[in-house]
Amino acid sequence: MILTGSEIQKQVKKGSITIEPFTENLLNPNSYNYRLGKTLRIVTNDIIDPRQEADFTEVTIPEEGYILEPDTLYLGSTVEKIGSEEFVTSLIGRSSVGRLGMYLQITADLGQLGRAHCWTLEIRVVQPLRVYAGMRIGQVSFWKPAGDIDKLYTAGYTRFNTPHQNKAIVTGGKA
Repeated sequence: MILTGSEIQKQVKKGSITIEPFTENLLNPNSYNYRLGKTLRIVTNDIIDPRQEADFTEVTIPEEGYILEPDTLYLGSTVEKIGSEEFVTSLIGRSSVGRLGMYLQITADLGQLGRAHCWTLEIRVVQPLRVYAGMRIGQVSFWKPAGDIDKLYTAGYTRFNTPHQNKAIVTGGKA
């Protein structure tokens, strides 16, 4: 069951959902708009090998914006720390940026129950596109899980609040 905007706000006030900072005018009927953080990591490898860490260049988005280029993988992050131990998060791009040719969170849109943190965002564009730190870039929805919650997710990205890629994801042919 997806939470409505008013229920998201209620659960934030109750402390069951973390959205920091929380701004009421970013609420939607069944989601909350999250914003793009000020840092982008740009993958610089010609070939990305999942057995090795990728190389990055890090840029701070200037006030006049930063132009994203096609055929480049960018990692950004949310301004907001988002999470819950009771509700599952799902992060997607906003349709308004999708219509500009930005693909956001195509493969990793489902969060885990656990700590709140700034989420790493996967960003690709189909044509040059200027982005700004703090722009509304996506939306997060919250879902009530069915069944007992046996454990919370504490590994991987939950310890980072800036764009990040975990160490090599494949070792010795095993994921």
